[in-house]
Amino acid sequence: LAMSEDCGIVNLSHFSMYDVEGPDHVALLEWLCAAKIGGDNNIGKGIYTHFLDEEGMVRADFTVIRMADRCRVIDGADAGPRDFRYMQRTAQDKGFDVTVTDVTEKYVTIGIWGPNARTTLQKVVEDPNGLTPENFPFAAIKPIRIGGKDVTAFRISYVGEQGWELHMRYEDGLAVWDALRSTGVMPFGVETYANTRRMEKSLRLQNADLLTEYNLLEADLARPKVKDNDFCGKAKHLEYRAREHQPAMLCTLVMTENIDSKGVARYPVGTMPVQDPASGETLVDDLGRRSFTTSVAYGPTIGKNIALAYLPWAYCQEGRKLQVEYFGETYPVEVAGVGYKPLYDPENLKPRS
Repeated sequence: LAMSEDCGIVNLSHFSMYDVEGPDHVALLEWLCAAKIGGDNNIGKGIYTHFLDEEGMVRADFTVIRMADRCRVIDGADAGPRDFRYMQRTAQDKGFDVTVTDVTEKYVTIGIWGPNARTTLQKVVEDPNGLTPENFPFAAIKPIRIGGKDVTAFRISYVGEQGWELHMRYEDGLAVWDALRSTGVMPFGVETYANTRRMEKSLRLQNADLLTEYNLLEADLARPKVKDNDFCGKAKHLEYRAREHQPAMLCTLVMTENIDSKGVARYPVGTMPVQDPASGETLVDDLGRRSFTTSVAYGPTIGKNIALAYLPWAYCQEGRKLQVEYFGETYPVEVAGVGYKPLYDPENLKPRS
């Protein structure tokens, strides 16, 4: 809550990082990524994108930092090694002249987010004016200096609040952290970053909400237009886009009652079957996929338990009453959003800045 009301920092040094360089480095990522990577306009930007498999299902999500001479892939700690080997194998199989290097241990990341993230960061950077909205637009990547250390600042957010990812050399990380802490800013944990706050903003997590059992449209992360360049899974992706509707959609559920049979308030974690309260049966879509919660967390801003789950199309209506089963007891839930829909989004409450 303090992060949403003021500002907070979090250690994200677990991020996996890989440099892709060589004559075909853009061509490799253009083939692997659903988003457009090439083009001069993307140099100096961070691009959120996905790997799809040949069936057009979601294999991975990550950010590509496009530099003049290389691309840096910023990936999750758990998915990173898998995606690293996949990039290497694809380059070899398709004959791309590239080198993919694991630079995870060379760099660290600190996140800073909240309504006062800009003013807090301006207290410690050498050029405070460089952080103004006019000088530092969303998704831009720019060099800054903090405490005499070189930092690459990337304006992006996984918690839905204004702020930046700050990337720096490993040996400079503690000095930058201490400089930020000298402002009195609150440090918060990765659970806040990766679960509670991102779920209030309807943001998805790889290997939980993003899976090869579901496509990019079902996850509601497909871009408005499909890029001209060919990419892995494109044919299937176009086939799915042509459907009148998807077999299932990732929905946001809120638990409307969390008191168990003994009068104890429960705050579930893990995977729970999503059921039709009339029959008590777990929901099954037209492709035979059963509905389970993919992410669950307590949302401190809205004061309710939140879950994400893929629901069959017939059940995808806001306000739909369902139930989940947790340790042998059922609890009522309600569909609060179909597809991407933040339950709490400060950017909808004020102009983007």
